[in-house]
Amino acid sequence: MVKKDEVKNQFNLEGKVAIVTGATGALGSAAAWGYGYAGAKVMLTARTESKLKALCDQMQAEGIQCAYRIGNPANEAEVESVVAATVEEFGSIDILMCSAGMNNPKPILEQPTEEWEAIMDANVKGTWLYCKKAGQVMREQGRGGKVILVSSTRGKLGMKGYTAYSPSKAAIDLMAKSLACEWGEFGINVNAIGPTVFRSDLTEWMFEDDTARTKFLTRIPIGRLGEPEDYVGVCTFLASSASDFITGTTIYVDGGYLAG
Repeated sequence: MVKKDEVKNQFNLEGKVAIVTGATGALGSAAAWGYGYAGAKVMLTARTESKLKALCDQMQAEGIQCAYRIGNPANEAEVESVVAATVEEFGSIDILMCSAGMNNPKPILEQPTEEWEAIMDANVKGTWLYCKKAGQVMREQGRGGKVILVSSTRGKLGMKGYTAYSPSKAAIDLMAKSLACEWGEFGINVNAIGPTVFRSDLTEWMFEDDTARTKFLTRIPIGRLGEPEDYVGVCTFLASSASDFITGTTIYVDGGYLAG
């Protein structure tokens, strides 16, 4: 039977502890703000300390309990350090949001192997390492958890110059499915989010270029590009009890891009 109090509290993250990787990026910071406003304690991590400190200061000024640690998500020792610091600071880990990633589009014949490896390290290896290290803590706590990975509509669709990025995001989709099978018995839900183009420092040009924006919007039924606030709801949903019976799936936040 549906109960009023349970419905009202489904998206409440009070008492939960979240790690957000890539926290200084547009989508990572949106997730961090969402978790903080929903009541979670948030460990922010990325590679640039000045940006992390600025974000943490802003969140604390809003009454959000948070901390930060710098770290390269593709470096196992640094991932271990961030995970250990989270447990030391907040006592547990309940939510893992893997937002760290990168892209460097180039035709395959022009892309050095080192660039391809860097994209795979940032998007796949870093996600795998955080799942491994934070997942171990969740297993040992024995009360389940929520793992949210960041995929992309490009994990479903090929594109010129994307022979690194698109395969890396397809790998994220299958990582979510595989871990869902592996961790379901422990009450750990693993899902992915597949965004389309969202406003960020890297995509601002598309918002300003009428020709590029108009061309892209012919594929988006909702008729606009994504804003960070469009991303917060699904992040909170997948981190909350509202998604307890959902695992191993990718939810596309794309304005209908894949529907066409």
